[in-house]
Amino acid sequence: MTTGYTDDHAAAGTKVTLPDLETWPSQYGDDYEVAITIPEFTSICPKTGLPDFATLVVTYVPDAHCVELKSFKEYLLAFRNLGIFNENVVNRVLADLVAATHPRRMTVRGVFTPRGGIQTTVEARWPRASGG
Repeated sequence: MTTGYTDDHAAAGTKVTLPDLETWPSQYGDDYEVAITIPEFTSICPKTGLPDFATLVVTYVPDAHCVELKSFKEYLLAFRNLGIFNENVVNRVLADLVAATHPRRMTVRGVFTPRGGIQTTVEARWPRASGG
């Protein structure tokens, strides 16, 4: 069975250079949780070229650094015209935020607007579960 999807479709958007994420030093050593909600996230389906809409929620426990929100907004706006699958959006945002902030733990959840009667929710966590 062929689907018409290629390796290029699957990898679309995963290696594109996006705006830098800036951080600032956390002033507290104790665990505290930060939740950031992005209710108007948009990207493009790399197969159809149609827009995807989602609410993203980033929840993390900072270690030494917190993400600076203006840079995060500019980073997210770069997805607006980027062809990338929903699953890759969530995993890319998680990987980039972890690389920038080095949190104690982090979750990124994307609730994508239904298309064709199907709603997709993708959640990725760091640290990744060990084992298999």
